[in-house]
Amino acid sequence: MDSLSQQWVMMCSGGNSAMSENEAAEHNTSTGHPALRAIGWVSVGLGIAAVGLFVGRELRKRYQFNHRTPYDFYANAGAQTASEFGMGV
Repeated sequence: MDSLSQQWVMMCSGGNSAMSENEAAEHNTSTGHPALRAIGWVSVGLGIAAVGLFVGRELRKRYQFNHRTPYDFYANAGAQTASEFGMGV
């Protein structure tokens, strides 16, 4: 550890030299690699946005399902598809 960081730790800790090395190590690790910190915060934001979109879609599907009309039950009553008669060879 260089002398400048030791002096800074001594000033911040009030002269307590027993904890100065630990505090200096914490200070050096917390301020290092700002690009990685930015990437981390961006990934957290994207994760929150993805969860928000998923929850919003599920809530919207439940809302639409609960607000059906009685006519929705019979919407496909007269429709016949070719799959009802088999495939044939």
